[in-house]
Amino acid sequence: MNPASHQIKIKVGEHILTASLENHPASQDFIDMLPLQLTLEDYAGIEKVSQLPGRLNIEGRPAGHQAAIGDITYYAPWGNLAIFYKPFRYPEGLVQLGQIQGDISVLTASESVQVHIELWEEK
Repeated sequence: MNPASHQIKIKVGEHILTASLENHPASQDFIDMLPLQLTLEDYAGIEKVSQLPGRLNIEGRPAGHQAAIGDITYYAPWGNLAIFYKPFRYPEGLVQLGQIQGDISVLTASESVQVHIELWEEK
């Protein structure tokens, strides 16, 4: 991760997950959408997905990304956020936005998960 990356927190009920976002235009567009209330739905038994309120700028990003557990990504063809809880092959159009630190099992507790995502501001 770039030292200038931003930190976010993802609230799932009483649980808080922290993540670092990469420093590039797609991540900045995502940050500009925050805070977000989203319903993450299970997709293909490997990720949680939700539509975003707008498209992200993917100019200059690699053609795709091989997802790892905890990756926060944007799937450009569909315009959705995807958080992976299992590793996945390299699909074109998948852009890594960041990475969740620590245990993400709270995201897999049910088919559908309500989350609140906001910029982490240390006090």
